[in-house]
Amino acid sequence: MPAGGPLVNRSPHIRGLIALAVVALSLYVALTVPVTLGLDLRGGTQIVLETRPALGADTEAETETETETDAETDADVTDRTVEVLRGRIDALGVAEPTVTRSGSNRIVVELPGLQDPRKAADVLGRTAQLTFHQVLGTAVGLDDGADSLPERAREQVMPDESGDPLRLRTASLTGNDVDKAAARFDPQGGAGWHVTVDFTGAGEGRWARLTGEAACHAAGDPARRVAIVLDDRIISSPQVDPSVACRSGIKGGSTQITGSFDDREAEELALLINGGALPVPVETIEQRTVGATLGAQAITASAWAAAIGTALTGLFIIAVYRIMGALATVALACYGLISYAALAALGATLTLPGLAGFVLAIGMAVDANVLVFERAREEYASRLRPTPRSALAAGFRQAFSAIADSNITTLIAAGLLFFLASGPVRGFGVTLGIGVLASMVSALVITRALADHAVARPRLRRSPRLTGIAHSGLVRERLGRTAPDLMAHPRRWLAASAAVLVLAASGIAARGLDFGVEFTGGRLVEYATADPVHPDLARSAIADAGFPRAVVQSSGENQLTVRTEQLSNAQAAVVTETVTGLAGGADKIRDEAIGPSLGKELRRGALIALLVALGAQLVYLAARFRWLLGTSAVAALAHDVVILVGVFAWLGKPVDGTFLAALLTVIGYSVNDSVVVFDRIRELARRERKEPFDRIANQALLQTLPRTVNTGMGAAFILTALAVLGGDTLTDFALALLVGLAVGTYSSMFTATPLAIELDKRWG
Repeated sequence: MPAGGPLVNRSPHIRGLIALAVVALSLYVALTVPVTLGLDLRGGTQIVLETRPALGADTEAETETETETDAETDADVTDRTVEVLRGRIDALGVAEPTVTRSGSNRIVVELPGLQDPRKAADVLGRTAQLTFHQVLGTAVGLDDGADSLPERAREQVMPDESGDPLRLRTASLTGNDVDKAAARFDPQGGAGWHVTVDFTGAGEGRWARLTGEAACHAAGDPARRVAIVLDDRIISSPQVDPSVACRSGIKGGSTQITGSFDDREAEELALLINGGALPVPVETIEQRTVGATLGAQAITASAWAAAIGTALTGLFIIAVYRIMGALATVALACYGLISYAALAALGATLTLPGLAGFVLAIGMAVDANVLVFERAREEYASRLRPTPRSALAAGFRQAFSAIADSNITTLIAAGLLFFLASGPVRGFGVTLGIGVLASMVSALVITRALADHAVARPRLRRSPRLTGIAHSGLVRERLGRTAPDLMAHPRRWLAASAAVLVLAASGIAARGLDFGVEFTGGRLVEYATADPVHPDLARSAIADAGFPRAVVQSSGENQLTVRTEQLSNAQAAVVTETVTGLAGGADKIRDEAIGPSLGKELRRGALIALLVALGAQLVYLAARFRWLLGTSAVAALAHDVVILVGVFAWLGKPVDGTFLAALLTVIGYSVNDSVVVFDRIRELARRERKEPFDRIANQALLQTLPRTVNTGMGAAFILTALAVLGGDTLTDFALALLVGLAVGTYSSMFTATPLAIELDKRWG
């Protein structure tokens, strides 16, 4: 027996055990650990808040702590803000809310099931700085020189509930002196809805001193009033009762805040007081609301797209590769199970773009199998491997470098999406990365274990053509008969690519890019209307309501999309009322609000992500291949990017975060094809050192063309199913990927390769 024989014989059994263990573990995780769905799939509201530095302290207490606060880091202040917000959200009664810090000064709040974000935004955004002040008098006719400057510096002027300006001394009590507050209704006393406030032990003494000083003034004198201020606005300024003696004050540590409150306002005020004041002001920079029905429809549509796309892909590879194709289809199902289990085990949140990435990775998972099977066919056809078993083993061995390189380039794109993007696009990067790793496990472990077992069967040894390995395939046979010299005139291919580039660039110049609200800032609201409404009619009505610059479009049957500049929640409610009145009823299924500063930041981040993606691919390809090949591949990537952006410009499609995810995916996917061709060029150049580079490139192109065609067909089935069945939300995403697939397949063969030939002629 040859040396190493027992190990070789045991290898298929070891791979089989590993494959079985991976599938069993994935099945256990999938059945026991649920995947967390993002708000865009289960419905609800997401609010992103950004902390702002305090502009100054209004109270003596704040002045004393100003130095200490300045010494704290932004992250520490944000962490304390998170705790205050968590208390407020718990009081809202939302099921399973999440409040997390993002970076040093941002807070992401997710409120599942909450479809009207107005109340939440109002409660979360309020600073809730509660203070109690002694009233010094009215500010009407105040002589600027009447008081000394030091005394005046300790005063504030603020309008009371009636709009009359009052002079206030600096705060005697703050929200820290309050123990608890509660909303009450007094039907007999005439106070209506009010808020009772109970003070702490120290606060009780301060309250008694404050009211005792006010009681020293005559009844009716403005100085007998006590002003209660919330966020620099007097909400109540009652007179101290005549029964309270001077210097004695109100005992018992309790008071009432009265005003023209309804039940909601009183409960909200009590909630804010109980929750405490925010350490620093916060600003809402992003707000997204997705209806539960839209999320459910997206899940259903994506599930159908995955099922039908996978079935079509499976039938295609079975037709092309027969028994091996059937085994690859089984491995493809295992791939889906492994990816799902990995998402659940990592606790990753599955978003709508992430779900699309999961579906897309199914098509990409076919790539590794096709690479192996096509290489095995080459080995069998060369007569160097006389049996399907030996050809298959050689196919796995020879295809490994191409599989590794192509998947690493896609992982680079996924990593950039995770680190440089935000929100749902980051979720897409996570699922894409998991999908790439799972596809390698599926192809190199599960498919090989199944294939090793199959080719060892006596029946397949007697009928090798059933394996799908023992024949060349239609594309390879046709190329073998004709042996076309595709690279005879490389400059013609480059001229064709340049012409398409000019056409795409002219679309960008002539029509411009329709940046979505993610990149420009503003508000986008999508409605499902009871009756059809023509966009022109809705546009006119919304303009009459005070929003003349609103962009109104039909986004589907009985669906309207309204995009405007930045709107408050109250203004958005006016738009909703207008659409509801026109359509006889309307449900808000999507609501996105992006602040202008965040839009600018996202736009800058998108450009950085794009440049870093191209740079990272260049560095990796230059390290793995000659600089000449790396430069050619990156030039082809830039070609693909410009064409894809130009197509969207000509079609008037929005350029948003989802488009960015598609663009970076196209970059990773396009590199896959270039890597496969260049990997074969490198292999042939080592073996045939005296052959001219253009002949080697042409030979490599012909040898890898069957793989390129079959891989493209497999991905096209998935993407077409996603475009047709994925719903309006995923249509543009799938369209971008389909265009990128076609352009990337072309450029890897007829842009990158001809450019490499021309560079070799010039610089060698």
